[in-house]
Amino acid sequence: MEVTIDKNSGYCFGVEYAIQMAEDEMEGSDKLYCLGDIVHNDMEVRRLSQKGLEVIDREQLKCLTDCKVLIRAHGEPPETYKLAIENNIELIDASCPVVLKLQHRVKNAFDKMEKEDGQIVIYGKKGHAEVIGLTGQTLEKAIVVMEDSDLEHIDFTKPVTLFSQTTKSTKGFYELKEKISDRIQEAKVSLSEIDFNANDSICRQVSNREPQLRNFSAANDVIIFVSGKKSSNGKALYQVCLQVNPQSYFVESEEEINSAWFRSADKVGICGATSTPMWLMEQVKDYISSLKGELVMAE
Repeated sequence: MEVTIDKNSGYCFGVEYAIQMAEDEMEGSDKLYCLGDIVHNDMEVRRLSQKGLEVIDREQLKCLTDCKVLIRAHGEPPETYKLAIENNIELIDASCPVVLKLQHRVKNAFDKMEKEDGQIVIYGKKGHAEVIGLTGQTLEKAIVVMEDSDLEHIDFTKPVTLFSQTTKSTKGFYELKEKISDRIQEAKVSLSEIDFNANDSICRQVSNREPQLRNFSAANDVIIFVSGKKSSNGKALYQVCLQVNPQSYFVESEEEINSAWFRSADKVGICGATSTPMWLMEQVKDYISSLKGELVMAE
């Protein structure tokens, strides 16, 4: 049995940057708070917790003073920075540069739409940390769209500027763009008469993983996809694997692996989400490799 880890899997730049900042800060500090899980992977959160990283929510943040709080890669709305000043909290800002740039673009577009009686629409998941940061740039006026039913909140007779959460599907974004265009035409307003701007703000480091995973899944007999169950990116990328290779299995750790999934002659591919640490995929590889003798005997 041949076991290979996908070289394109693992942390994206933003997550890697945030974790490195947290570890660097904890080397000289007994306590560091993190606003929300630093990454959607329970095993990595647990590892960092043992080093002194304590996860808090927004309500707990309001009660803190004179301490250090890490802002994770997803970014935060302006209110978080205002509260930090009021409570004398030092922010260790690990916001992903791609997300920060998008926040700036959304803020500028919102100011323009306010003058034109227009709307900011964000393709993303309601309540997702990044989306909270983006809607915060619009005084919470942005319309978040994920399902077709969410389109009912848009006034298609008024200007629309569309953005996307950086980790969403490129295919889904362009499908939404077409749906909004169709609705504008249904409202009997031509696109030449209304200002409709669609901004593809999806991170290419993330979106490029879909075609890469398709190739990787096709090249292996069995796929073990390693991801935290909280990761929306993980759920989406696992489906990409499953579409190509029905012998794809989603696990959080090696403890969930079933030896019955493998045959001794199989080529096994291990891959993961942008929130999956390489050390965890290596751990899974070592476990699967340890099953080789057992599988040979089974045949």
